[in-house]
Amino acid sequence: MPDMIAPLLVLNQILTAGNTITAFSLLLYALTFNLRERVARSLAVLLACVTIVYFGDVLVATTHSPAEAEVWLRLQWLGISFVPAAYLQLSDALLAATGRPSRGRRSRLVGLSYLLSGLTLAGVAFSQLIAAEVVISESVVYLRPGPLFPLFSLFLLINLFLAGYNFWRAYKRCLTRSSKRRMRYLLAGSIGPLIAAYPWVMLGGSTLISQGVLFWGILIVINIFVAVQLVLMSYAVAYFGVEIPDRVVKARLFQWIIRGPFVASTVLALAVIVNRLAEMFGYENSRIVPFTTVASILILQYLITLIRRPVELWFFYGEDRGDVARLQLLEERLLTSGDLKQFLESILNATCDLLGSDSAFVALVGTEGLEMEVAVGSEDPLRGSKDLPPLMVTDNHKEFDLLGDVFSWDVFWLIPLRLTNPAEVIGFLGLHARGPVPDFTQEEEEILSTLLQRATIALTERKLQREVFAIVDRLVPQAETIQRIRAEARYAGSDALTAPVEGIGSEEELTEFVREALGHYWGGPRLTSSPLLGLRVVRRAMDEHEGNPVNALRATLRHAIDQVRPEGERRFTAEWMLYNILEMKFLQGRKVRDVAMKLAMSEADLYRKQRVAIEAVAETIANMERGAVASEEVVAQKME
Repeated sequence: MPDMIAPLLVLNQILTAGNTITAFSLLLYALTFNLRERVARSLAVLLACVTIVYFGDVLVATTHSPAEAEVWLRLQWLGISFVPAAYLQLSDALLAATGRPSRGRRSRLVGLSYLLSGLTLAGVAFSQLIAAEVVISESVVYLRPGPLFPLFSLFLLINLFLAGYNFWRAYKRCLTRSSKRRMRYLLAGSIGPLIAAYPWVMLGGSTLISQGVLFWGILIVINIFVAVQLVLMSYAVAYFGVEIPDRVVKARLFQWIIRGPFVASTVLALAVIVNRLAEMFGYENSRIVPFTTVASILILQYLITLIRRPVELWFFYGEDRGDVARLQLLEERLLTSGDLKQFLESILNATCDLLGSDSAFVALVGTEGLEMEVAVGSEDPLRGSKDLPPLMVTDNHKEFDLLGDVFSWDVFWLIPLRLTNPAEVIGFLGLHARGPVPDFTQEEEEILSTLLQRATIALTERKLQREVFAIVDRLVPQAETIQRIRAEARYAGSDALTAPVEGIGSEEELTEFVREALGHYWGGPRLTSSPLLGLRVVRRAMDEHEGNPVNALRATLRHAIDQVRPEGERRFTAEWMLYNILEMKFLQGRKVRDVAMKLAMSEADLYRKQRVAIEAVAETIANMERGAVASEEVVAQKME
């Protein structure tokens, strides 16, 4: 082999392995984030074909046995033979996504294409009609074309023509500038899988291989070109059907590529180059290769961590980068319930050490009085007291300059945690009393005052964050609805904007969504993000609840439960069983054991009855939704 070809061959092997990694990584991306979208599933099939072909090239390049090479070359046809059908399926899915679903003819053509692809694969696997014997020429190993190979090429050409026509129709149906731009990316990128998967060497044979340097140089350029094309296609398809903003799609794909195929391909390239250099200097199996691999992974991850966020803010978020930066700062600085508990525990421990007390607690002012937040010390911090003190403690107190009034209750001294603006008490810090009357030295009072201020600041911050979360709970369902409609309208046009929000597909799905929403009846993601928020009956109820979709869904569930309630005075009889389960388990939020004891049944029996009760609620909601749909149709007919 001429010295000039050797480095080109190594570079081509690196690029081939890199393209294998890239195609497989983008396949995983499509299967992870966009599997429900038909266009993404179709692209995943095409990427799977490309991955198999490139993986076969890698295996052939690393084997020295002609028999083994033939196995890998024929295995490649698992990807090659299905490329024509995958192209046609992708074009059909694109056309359907832009508002032109198949009326049956295109679907039948796709099915026929997959059948012919399967026959092609069988022909390669069990005969030499399409791919004949192995040919080894220079450093290239390939299968000689069989008598039916031109028929496969014709089959591919026909499917490419049909797919190209569908691609063009889909492009013409795009209405917005951004959708047209992304469709152009998709059209440009669609050439890549064809170039990567088609066995060009079988077509050209020895004529191509005899060119030597020119052949390998062209192959290197093609591999680079294919990598760019695959990323272009995946970028364009990443927007189909997703219910998140474009900036999030860009940032997510960017992270996926730089942390996945970029890092893996770079590490592989460095390992191969270092190994070849070591062999040139006479150090075979050098120990520097694993060190290079580890070091390159660490350095690349370090660099990505440094540049990722600035790059995302600058290139993907545009004028919104300030808002996004503030949200990211909130995420990092957020004071969670666990953080608050740890902070208050540290304050209570410091207080106990200061005053020589063996237990202490912090209680917050809630809607029904004081609620225990955190306690430290003995196993029973309240020393046998069954309840917290009443909210208004007025008797038996002593006033201090820095602490204000300190109350005595049971075996505790209670120090109010006060806000200055507005002036209100948000909780109490309780200390196990070291005497009948509160007594603090000047130094103890000063230190304790500082600790109380810090506890008050933390509780105030947590209270403010809860208010923010309450607002977010109201915003998220509406934002999700807007993003869903926006995703549908990106390529489908005005029909998606004017179409009603889809309801629930089946009775089983509806029952499951009702069960999840009831489980989070008083707050939680299964209520605030429930698909039931898209029902017409819920959207109607929003007018009665100041536009709050979560409260509207909660009211709809309550109304459906009331429909299950028998007439007359409430009793604990068999007739009232379903309603009592729903009311106590979900509306009151009681534990399963308590409900079972109240209704005099086993927990297993309670779960069975609960399932029946939820199905009854789901059926009621389904009837309410049918009524809402029917009334809308009547109104529409009258307007016509």
